[in-house]
Amino acid sequence: MINMNVGIIGGSDGLGKTLIYYFREEFEVYITGTDHNKGRNVAKELGVNYIESNAGLANISDILIISVPIQYTSDVIQEVAPFMKSGSLMVDVTSVKEEPSKTMAECLPETVEYIPTHPVFGPRTTELDNQVIVLTADKKGEWYSKVYDYLSSKNMRIIETTAEKHDFMMSIVQVLTHFSFISTASAIEKLKVDLSESEDYESPIYNLMIDMIARIVAQNPYLTYNIQSMNNNGPKIRNTFAEAVIELRDVINNGDEDSFVDIAIKATKHMGDIKNALGRSDKAINALSHEFTLLNKSIGKEVGLKHIYSGKIHVGILDGIEDKTAILKRGNQVKRLRIANIEVLSDEELYDWKINNLNSKTESISCIFSKSVHVETIQNTVMNLDNIIDIKLTDAYNGPQIADDSISLTFEVTALSKSDIENVKNLFTGFGGTIR
Repeated sequence: MINMNVGIIGGSDGLGKTLIYYFREEFEVYITGTDHNKGRNVAKELGVNYIESNAGLANISDILIISVPIQYTSDVIQEVAPFMKSGSLMVDVTSVKEEPSKTMAECLPETVEYIPTHPVFGPRTTELDNQVIVLTADKKGEWYSKVYDYLSSKNMRIIETTAEKHDFMMSIVQVLTHFSFISTASAIEKLKVDLSESEDYESPIYNLMIDMIARIVAQNPYLTYNIQSMNNNGPKIRNTFAEAVIELRDVINNGDEDSFVDIAIKATKHMGDIKNALGRSDKAINALSHEFTLLNKSIGKEVGLKHIYSGKIHVGILDGIEDKTAILKRGNQVKRLRIANIEVLSDEELYDWKINNLNSKTESISCIFSKSVHVETIQNTVMNLDNIIDIKLTDAYNGPQIADDSISLTFEVTALSKSDIENVKNLFTGFGGTIR
């Protein structure tokens, strides 16, 4: 562990809580939260430290991360700035950068470095690999290269830019997309469309679109509102979107086919590399179809299903698929898992899980074979059976009670269950052996 204190203001919720998972193995992590009982419980659960005072946390932190709602970020920066220790670093992780950058520049002493950042991923992200993070430092001190190198070591995609450029790009990436998606979801609600019924008519593209819209709509609405309202580019973006919608509506309502085609062609050309876009969307669609195909072929068989967010693996007999849900049975227990949230383990992954999580069985099996039998062939064949962990030859006997043309071989077999060992015995008799 690196001898460094990392403090997270707002570490009991959202992205702040997610950051704990990334830092706790390498640094001494301290967190604060507005709800002290909840904060202490989170700290205990995740094996980090809890402090009630933001100022106290600032005073002991080598790196202080501000992870609070956007509208409170500047207030918290002002609150803790006087308590930051000399030579430390302040980082914020909000989606808007101009206001926090300005506040840090005004409030922090010269001895404290600051790097406004934006991790462009949400609390549900489980790995940093290939995730985007934006750094908008207006000056680079001693901490900057250390932070950059650390993020690079995690294989993150680092973008260096200004706070102004960041906020403009986020007005496209977040403000425009969130606004258009929520508008679509609102229109569906106003039309009183039964989405479960519409799924009977859905194409893969519609399915993917609805899932993406639902993902955005399901986010914290207060956060989504603040992303909209606190980005200085927001009004222009929303007005332009509304104008485009009205223009398109009027063109279609007026039966102006030429104008519609002209708008569609211009929009398509501006989208850039359409081939790559089609390729990426095809991959997403094929991935959805692949899971359903794989599951349908596995009905009645043993499968391992991994929840993509919790990482928990469920193993059992796949009883069927019902309403986009996989029904898994294990003994008397029935588990229903949303297919969109799971991935099917390969045979190798399921085998490894069994070895690590199930109590194996070991038994010595003595069997009389012809003297001409090839021991290595027997062992290799046994290892190709399902759920066999190991087989060892422990004895070879050719004394009294054994015919001159025969030999008694004893193998120690380790398998995942008693029935798997019985399969080995059946194999031995299939080789012409006689179990003793």
